[in-house]
Amino acid sequence: MTEPIATLGVILAGGLARRMGGGDKTMRLIAGRPILDHVVERFKPQCEALILNANGDPARFAAYGLPVIADDVPDFAGPLAGVLAALDWTAAHHPGVDWVASVAADCPFLPRDLVARLQADRIDAGADLAVAASDGQSHPVIGLWKVSLRDELRHALTVEDCRKVGRWTARYRLATTQWDASPVDPFFNANTPDDLSQAQALAALAL
Repeated sequence: MTEPIATLGVILAGGLARRMGGGDKTMRLIAGRPILDHVVERFKPQCEALILNANGDPARFAAYGLPVIADDVPDFAGPLAGVLAALDWTAAHHPGVDWVASVAADCPFLPRDLVARLQADRIDAGADLAVAASDGQSHPVIGLWKVSLRDELRHALTVEDCRKVGRWTARYRLATTQWDASPVDPFFNANTPDDLSQAQALAALAL
């Protein structure tokens, strides 16, 4: 077996959760536990280290014992701002790590082989970045990012106002890794109260 490639993980929780009525949707309960519990449990073992990208008071996540990194691009610039914050933090605190994997904080059913498969497909494709997909749909915030691209990403965000993930990743060679969406889509995300109700029903199959 080949050695796994050192990859830092970031959970992106920097959004405003407008469709959930505001607040930290990651703390809504599924199967009696906060969504964030499920995300950390599935993602942390796959990573060299794990950080949480969130804005506001970091103390509300103190129970998780994770570094909480805020966006350093103002005005809630979207998930790319969280990715940039993670790339910068990795360069400063884990200089030997070249890759960051990102996941959305509202995906409780993440695959336990996410990082390994993204890395394998990136290598096979000779790609600069990798992204997850299921049921024919790409999930642009669940992907693999090269730390050395952080200055290019910073320029795109702060000078070009390029905030759409797909618009930025289109500049690079991108590998796409497909997952089966049956019986449960591993990238199901709880964005709305209806989604939360659906997740409760799916939990028996996925957790």
